[in-house]
Amino acid sequence: MNKIKAILKNHYDKDIINVVPQQGGWAALAYKVSTKKHSYFLKMYEKRRASTPKWTALIDEYVPIMIWMMHNSRLKGKIPVPLLTKSGDFKCEDDDGIYLLYEYINGETIGDKALNEEQVCQLSEIITELHSFGAEIPIETDAVKEDFCVPFLQQLRSTLDKEYDNVPDDVREVINPHIEQILSLMNTIEKLSICLENSCVSMVLCHTDIHHWNLMQSENQLILIDWEGLKLAPVEADMMCLVDEPYYAEFLSTYQKSHKNFAINQDALQFYQARRKLEDIWEFIEQLLFDKQNAQEKANTINSLAKELKDISE
Repeated sequence: MNKIKAILKNHYDKDIINVVPQQGGWAALAYKVSTKKHSYFLKMYEKRRASTPKWTALIDEYVPIMIWMMHNSRLKGKIPVPLLTKSGDFKCEDDDGIYLLYEYINGETIGDKALNEEQVCQLSEIITELHSFGAEIPIETDAVKEDFCVPFLQQLRSTLDKEYDNVPDDVREVINPHIEQILSLMNTIEKLSICLENSCVSMVLCHTDIHHWNLMQSENQLILIDWEGLKLAPVEADMMCLVDEPYYAEFLSTYQKSHKNFAINQDALQFYQARRKLEDIWEFIEQLLFDKQNAQEKANTINSLAKELKDISE
């Protein structure tokens, strides 16, 4: 904890007196850090994790877009924006991790709870506003523009082919019954990728990871957090998270008041749904192959992998 106090002093000039671990997300560890008068939320992306470069590579590209949205849209107070370091950077780092610091949100994560009617309306208002902006904003968006590439496919295919003998036995035991389904899904994604790359789909700003663990209730306002996946993409990059929710029709009734001509592009929807499934599968395989995990962490990862593989088989 002293390391965290030191890095916040050095980079943010914050005299931290208390560091309390919080429930982290998929990509990062989380801490509530406090001075005598103020509390902050610190995200730490561990450098030892194989997935960290993917989550942190575009921080300097997507944070300026968020800052612009906070000042030029109706999203202020509905999205968290990182605080700048003393040198004006969006992040800082040491040998162990890459850090983002936020104002602390007093509230609770929705998590496993269902959304009520007001929360559905607020979520729809957030996404409606987000989708109102595209490449025309006065901030560079090329780095976050969707190109329909699936960069991990080659590594996944190689792992399941040439390098499969090097995969631990207990991991292969989980994967083996589902090899055919994985390969079929990979082929589907590759075909859709080519189709969409050669199409003229319109693109808007998208969060790309909307789920209840990325939603917080703070007093009367719903807040959408964890913006590492911010993209300029077809709206289906967000809708793929929502179409199977029981409140989707309710969500859509608010959304279509502003986006009157909205209709799902089935190819784009299938692409994003399939890519997310394979991305999650590869994330767990990658953790098992490359991350240092204790016995309990490994068991949890294997269980999560087994669940994702069962889903694609069903």
